[in-house]
Amino acid sequence: MQTIMAAQGKIRIGTRGSPLALAQANEVRDRLVAAHGIAPDDVEVAVISTAGDRIQDRPLSEVGGKGLFTQELEEQLFDGRIDLGVHSSKDMPTVLPDGLTITAFLEREDPRDAFISSKARSLMELPQGAVVGSSSLRRQAMIRRLRPDIEVVQFRGNVQTRLRKLSEGVADATLLAIAGLHRLHMAGVATDLMDPDLFLPAPGQGAICIEGRVGDARTDALVEPLNHDATAMALVCERAFLAELDGSCRTPIAGLATVSDAGIAFRGMILTPDGTQAHDIARNGDTGDAAAIGREAGRFLRHQAGAAFFDSWS
Repeated sequence: MQTIMAAQGKIRIGTRGSPLALAQANEVRDRLVAAHGIAPDDVEVAVISTAGDRIQDRPLSEVGGKGLFTQELEEQLFDGRIDLGVHSSKDMPTVLPDGLTITAFLEREDPRDAFISSKARSLMELPQGAVVGSSSLRRQAMIRRLRPDIEVVQFRGNVQTRLRKLSEGVADATLLAIAGLHRLHMAGVATDLMDPDLFLPAPGQGAICIEGRVGDARTDALVEPLNHDATAMALVCERAFLAELDGSCRTPIAGLATVSDAGIAFRGMILTPDGTQAHDIARNGDTGDAAAIGREAGRFLRHQAGAAFFDSWS
C-alpha cells in the first residue's frame, strides 16, 4: 500500500467543516493510517462547504433535504479533487449519483437519541407546555406522539450551536444523536438516552459511511479494511426500507436493524408530522436477506397506512 501511495500521491478525504464532521473524517484518516502503516501526512482532510451548512434560516425539509449535505462533496469526487467522502449515514440519500457508491461503513456507534435538558431528567418528566427544539421531522413527530402537550420549535445548527441555543433559553430541551456526542467527547451533556422501543432512531444513525467512485480500485483497496460487515448489513436493510418509502428529510421515518448470530432483526416506523398517526413493523430474517427485509417492511407499511396517510408528507 505504501508503494501505491508513493506512486499516486496523497489520499484526500472530503468532509463538511462542522466539528462533528471533522471528527468523523479524522477517525477515517486515523483508521487508514493504522490499517496500512502509511504516514499520517499521506492522508489529507479537505473541508468542503455544503449548502446544508450554509442555509441555517430554514428547515431542511423546505430547501432540498439530505442532498444538501452531500452535493458539493460528490462534485469533487466526480472530478478527482477528493478521493473519498466521509458522511453520517443518516444524511445519505438512498439514490446516489451515477458513478458514485458507498464503499464502506465503519462500525456503528450507539444509535440512540440523547435527551438534553437542565429542566427535567427525561422527555416524559418535562412540565406541561415545555418547549423542545429539534430540526428533525422524525424527532418532532415522535415527541408530539409521546407528549402532545409539548411545543416543538425548529433548532438548526451543528451540535455546539444547538447546545448554545439551549443554554440561551430558546428551548427547554433538545435531542441529539448520542453517537455524535461520543465522537465529540461530549456525552456528559446527555441527560437521558431514549429507549429505542419508545423512540426509534433514524435509519443510519450512529454509522459513518465512506463514499467513493465506482471502479476506483485504489481507494477501494484502501477502505476495504475499514468496513464493518454487521454494520453494513444493518444499513443495507435500513436504506432499503427508506428507499421503498421514498424517505428523505421531508418524511418522518424511523428504523433500526441489528445483526447477531441469529440473523437480522429490524423495526421500522412511519409517522405523520403531527405525531397523531403512526404505523410500525418488526421483521426478522437471515443477514443475506437484509435488503429484501427492508423493502418488504417498507411495502407493508405503505399498504397498511393507505394512500391518504402520505398526503401529510407532501
